[in-house]
Amino acid sequence: MVEDALSLKSMVGLSWVYLIVLAVGSWVLSSWSFAWAVLAGGIISITSFLVSYQDVKGFLDTAAQQSQSAERVKKIKKSFIVKFWLRLFLIGLILFLLIRFSGINVFGLILGLSTVVFTITFAALGIVWRYYFSRR
Repeated sequence: MVEDALSLKSMVGLSWVYLIVLAVGSWVLSSWSFAWAVLAGGIISITSFLVSYQDVKGFLDTAAQQSQSAERVKKIKKSFIVKFWLRLFLIGLILFLLIRFSGINVFGLILGLSTVVFTITFAALGIVWRYYFSRR
């Protein structure tokens, strides 16, 4: 039950659905520029989530191998940390460029960037709901 609700495929699918609902709702209730900002923030957020997942999975798979020397594990850990900071810098640069040169709506961008956070929160609440109300 928990594995199905928290699988990468379901989380990404829910994130895209949530992003589409947010973007369409923003377009209907506000404006196209606000909806575009929500869409841009959501795409950045979901892409970062997918890349982070791949990096963490690769790090854990490599570090879990028994045949790795301590020196090799240290090198892998350093590589993982460097990738993390590079990804964070790249996201910051993209956000800076969007805000500075395209005049994007900052509030819409923040709403879009929170797409994955809302998806994880709703999935966790769904699991808690099913656990407490499944008559256990």
